[in-house]
Amino acid sequence: MSQCVVAALYKFVPIEDPVSFRQDLFDFMTENEVRGTILVASEGINGTISGSRDHVDALLGYLRSDARFQDLEHKESYTKSCPFLRTKVRLKKEIVTLGIEGVDPNKIVGTYVEPKDWNELIERDDVVLVDTRNDYEFQIGTFKNAVNPETTSFREFPAYVAENMSPEANKKVAMFCTGGIRCEKATSFMKTQGYDEVFHLKGGILKYLEEIEAKDSLWDGECFVFDDRVSVDQALDPGQYDMCHACRMPISEEEKLSDKYVPGESCPHCHGKISDVDRARMRERQRQINLANARGDKHLGSNLEIVRSRRRQEKIAEKERQRITEDRVQS
Repeated sequence: MSQCVVAALYKFVPIEDPVSFRQDLFDFMTENEVRGTILVASEGINGTISGSRDHVDALLGYLRSDARFQDLEHKESYTKSCPFLRTKVRLKKEIVTLGIEGVDPNKIVGTYVEPKDWNELIERDDVVLVDTRNDYEFQIGTFKNAVNPETTSFREFPAYVAENMSPEANKKVAMFCTGGIRCEKATSFMKTQGYDEVFHLKGGILKYLEEIEAKDSLWDGECFVFDDRVSVDQALDPGQYDMCHACRMPISEEEKLSDKYVPGESCPHCHGKISDVDRARMRERQRQINLANARGDKHLGSNLEIVRSRRRQEKIAEKERQRITEDRVQS
């Protein structure tokens, strides 16, 4: 594979039978060698996947052939090797977890702002710009003059709003996130709290970086992404950050010079917070990765989701055989 396509996608749309939808989607992805993770819930889908150009196009075509996803939008970037080793399609209560009942972007949402119009909006004096991502994402890069809620998870966002904002003091609020999904839900939440003029960046940071030239960009730094690239720069090329495989936090080259950084075991973010048992387990995992790399193999080689799916199908088939046998005996 000369070039790998990485596609981020989501859509809020009612799905009446998430279980069967999940299985059909998983089967199609595995048959077409598309890897990555897609979350499925009754409110829609959300995920990032990777594969060859033909395989990614096949998946996007498959989804858009469903009337519910006919207008599905996605963001693309490219890398020399695909960042995902497995195919996962998971059932969730929410495709992005806010934890507040009644927040439904399918019913109410803020005003979408195209990337080409974003700069003009966020440079206005009467607009407060809020980064809806977590603190570690903010630290890698954000828009100039953006407010950092300093959250460690999206669940904390409603508490931040309650403690630091009000519809009276913040008449116009603009929000953004990586791909657009968190701020869709955030704007829906804000609307339920009485905020009338709420705006969000359509397609998120990734779409902005894709469409806005670097010379015109108000983005400062790199953008954290949820795969092995860790971050991307203004050109959507892999950035300068690595990831601590102990705590999954992004780490800079400067942090890797710290005596608290041990590859696969710890970094300045988690040093001293890991038990000896976990540390030994991580040390062994790193050893196995090093051995696999030396052999030219990929660690975590087999697709566990395929194995699990096969086992589930075998269990279902066995139960059906038992039922048929029992029916014959009873008759």
